[in-house]
Order: sequence, then structure tokens, then C-alpha cells
Amino acid sequence: MPRGTDVRAAVIAFACALGVGAASADGLAAPDLDGDAQRAAGKELYTRNCAQCHGDKGDGRGVAAPHLLPRPRDFTSGKFKIRTTPSGKLPTDQDLKHVIKVGMPYTSMPGWPQFSEEQLTSLVAYVKSFAPDFAKPENQVEGMTMPTPPPMTAESVERGKASYAELGCARCHGELGRTDGGTAPTLKDDFDHPILPADLSRPWTFRGGARREDIFRAMTTGLNGTPMPAFGEALTEEQRWDITDYIFSLGGSSESPNYATLLTARKTTGDIDLAAADTLFDEAPVAFFPIVGQIMQPGRAFHPASNGLTARAVYNDTDLAIELRWNDMRGNVSGKNAPDIAVPPVEDAGEPAAAKPAAGADDGVWGDAEETSPAGHGAAADPWGDAEAKPGDTGEKDPWAEDGGDAGAAGGGASEFSDAVALQFPVTLPTSIRKPYFLFGDKDHPVHLWFVDLAKKTPSLWLGHGSDKLENLGARDLAVASRFEKGEWRVVFKRRLRSAGALSFEERGFAPIAFSVWDGASRERGNKRGLTTWWSVYFEPAEKPSPAGPMAASALGVLVLELAFVAWARRRKRAEAV
Repeated sequence: MPRGTDVRAAVIAFACALGVGAASADGLAAPDLDGDAQRAAGKELYTRNCAQCHGDKGDGRGVAAPHLLPRPRDFTSGKFKIRTTPSGKLPTDQDLKHVIKVGMPYTSMPGWPQFSEEQLTSLVAYVKSFAPDFAKPENQVEGMTMPTPPPMTAESVERGKASYAELGCARCHGELGRTDGGTAPTLKDDFDHPILPADLSRPWTFRGGARREDIFRAMTTGLNGTPMPAFGEALTEEQRWDITDYIFSLGGSSESPNYATLLTARKTTGDIDLAAADTLFDEAPVAFFPIVGQIMQPGRAFHPASNGLTARAVYNDTDLAIELRWNDMRGNVSGKNAPDIAVPPVEDAGEPAAAKPAAGADDGVWGDAEETSPAGHGAAADPWGDAEAKPGDTGEKDPWAEDGGDAGAAGGGASEFSDAVALQFPVTLPTSIRKPYFLFGDKDHPVHLWFVDLAKKTPSLWLGHGSDKLENLGARDLAVASRFEKGEWRVVFKRRLRSAGALSFEERGFAPIAFSVWDGASRERGNKRGLTTWWSVYFEPAEKPSPAGPMAASALGVLVLELAFVAWARRRKRAEAV
């Protein structure tokens, strides 16, 4: 495909993801038609808004399809996952309308709430025309009637946890639902495409919805065309609600990611010792930031493996420590990584066939069937087993280096690239609202990267004047501790509050901060990575000032003003009397 076509396809893909095409639908008259006329009206809607991804023939091969992960639905197969009908059956018209109207979270399929009921009916009629099975009356069945959800209790969660283990759910989804099950890298759908299980710890990414009712429906009906079976006949209704409650609890019983915009660093009077990293952040507030793909410059990551990162921070009079956590199917500690590794231009044309889907945007219970997974996950080496690996020039060893872990514990072979993570700060505090370019700075506004290749476990400070102008300054005063366990990376950076030639952090002060994550199994390196925009870190004072003092001062000030006014009024009255 010519390069110009690639660019146009990418633009179309992202336009679809943002729902840009929706405007054209508003201009269509709401049809009240039957049969061929109805499908013709649906075809017009489909051609304007859907064919770019799903293809003119409904086979999922639109011009934008090579740039999308998961791939668009192939309507000709008749296999739809988000349904209220039994396993193996076609969806109802209402099922299809619902997916069109609300979209599929964390995919390029937007919702189309602006479509009228008549437009939805016509569009569904046309979509059904792609699959011959819809023409057979015996294939049409009614959807399930959703029972009233029972109360979620601690007892139902415990029962569900036991059933989750007995049914072997952890073999795919992982013990804590983070996609790190032993069979996860080997799963395939009915089209022989590699497929990953859903990240159950992030319910807001579930394609069919994050409510308990949505999880229960998926447990009952299964997902046609995927390894996820239906349990409508194998389990009682009570058992399905119990597993639903356990799955819901894995996500913190939240239907929303509750993304943060501020990281608050909590001040402590104790030492900041990486050997105590397990308890160091117990009192620090948690901030969860969204991760998106770097799509601005060559080396683009259209589908980053990570979609969210949790951060906590503490500081004392001399040091700052920041903890980062993110989910990963495997902890890749073979190979190498760095922010300046060049990515071949050919990878900008679309995601390679071996690329791993974004965490949380994958399949399993609520995903899409046409995804791809890495050619190999895992690693032969223990990610923190090198007792000689020194985190920084402070002489400290990784305090987690001796306690084991499970990085690369299951599945796959060694990867060419390792996992890595970085924090980004401006070299100097901005004096205006303008910040350095968030992609590793710019010519006039440099940034520092606190970077660690998790295969080497040795941090390094990088100076950036842009993605193509990076310099490794060595470890300097950085130290790091890292561990991968049960599908989660945990990395702690430590640095002095004040360091020559770098940004100094002050109590009650704010500083811009950004994050980058590289997944080695997805061949992320250099500019190909997941990242965030600039956020802020606030250095909270150790003791919050009591409001009593300012309130008393304000009251006293008001009293003084009142007395002065009374005295002035009396003097004026006496003067007038004379």
C-alpha cells in the first residue's frame, strides 16, 4: 500500500475512534421503511460511517483496519460476542443496536448515540444482510431476561473466589485477573487469531460494560468465537452472581477508572529507605493516570500494551521516592531497552502482526476476537535475581533482589526488548504555563528522564531536547528498586530533592511530571511506547496549617475596621453639630 494511503487510513481510523463521522449521520432523514428500502437506508448510513473500518463487504477489511487493534468485526461470520442470547446463537436486533449506540470501550469502535431508533433499525437490518445465518428464521431466538441483581456481600465474593479457582479462570485471566495466566499467551479465537484474556482488574475496559449485570450476562452467554465459554447451564444463577461479585471486586468495585490529574507527595520525618519499599508508601495517596500511544512522531505506538499507571510519592528533607505500578502479562527482563533506540519506519504503517494488544483493551470475557499477541512473552531470567545489579551510584542494591517473583514465569521465550519505565521532569521549573514538549522536551526547553531498563535494573538520567536529541548522563544520584509479581510491575525511583543541574523540589511546591512505559514483549522501544501528557506533583507540607489562626486574624481585622468606621462616623457627626 502506498505511504499516502497509509496516512489516509490512519486518519480515517482515528476519525472513526473519535466519532468524527457522526456528523454525517445527523443529516440523514429518519427512515420508516421495510425490506429492501430499509436495508438501502441502512447501507447509506453504513457506507458513510462504518465501511472505513468494517469494509464495504462487512468482512472487517476496511481501509483503516490494518491500523486498528483489535481488528473490526467481521459481520459475515455471524459471530457476535456482546449478546443476550445463548452460546452459539445470533444476537437480537436490540443487542446489535445497543453495541452501535454505546460503542466498545477501549477500542476504535465509538458509540453513536445520535442515531435515531429508525436509523438504528435500518443500520442493523443492513449489517445482518452480511451474514446468511440471519436469513434463517430458526436461528432467531429471544434474548435472556436479566434477573434483578442480588446484593453484593463479602460472603458472595468469597464464594465467587472459590468458584473462580475451581473453574480454572486463573489459567487465562491470572490469579488477580491481570491477564498473567499461564495459558494467556497461547489463546486463539475461532479465526485462528491469537487472543488475550480481559484484564479483570480494570472493569471499565470491558467491551460489554462494567456493571455487575454486564459481567453476569457475559458469564451466562459466553463470547461466541472466543475461548470464553458460557456458564448459563453449567452453573446456577447464584453461582454466576457469586463469580460476578468476585470479578467486580478485582476491579475495586469501580465502574470508572477515576483518573487523576495530580500526584500528591506525602512528607515523612523518617528515612526514605528502598529496603523498606513495601511499607514506605502506605500513607501516600494513590493517583491513577491514563496511558496512551505515542502517535505524534516516527516510531509510533498505535496500540500500547499499557493503558494505565498508578503512582504514589513520599519525601523528606533530603530525598524523594516515587512508586509506579502497572499491569503486564509477563515481566520481560531479557534483551534491552532505551529511550533512544530507533524504530524502523515500516512500523509506522501499522501494528506488526506479532504486536500485543493494549492491556485492558484485550479480549477474553469482554473483548474483541481479532486481536494479535506477542510472538513470545516471558523471559528466562529472574527480573530481580541479580544481586550485583546496582540501582545507582549510591551503592545501594535492589532491596527486592532476593525475594523472588514471577517475571516471565510462564509462557513464551526471550524477547529482543525488555520492559522499561521512565519519569519525565523539566530541567528547570517553568515560569509560565508553557511546558517543554511532552515528547522528551524541545530545543529551548529540555527535560530529564529518570529511566530504568528493567532487565539491567540500573537507572540512568537522560537529558532530552526532543525525541531525536537524547543523552545518557549515567545514574547520577538515582536509585531504583523493581519487582514483577502476579501480573504487575512495581518500580520505585529515589533521588535527592536538590541535585546540581536538575530540577529541585520544594515543600508546598508543584512540579510538572509525565510518564512513559515500554513493554518489551510488544517490541516497544524508543519512541514506540505508552505515555502520558504533563501532569503535576504537589509536595504536601508535613503539617497542614490549622484554619483557626487565619480565621482569628480575619475576625480581628474585621473588628478593627468596624471600630475604625464607628470612630470616624462619631467624629463626623460631632463636627457637623458644631
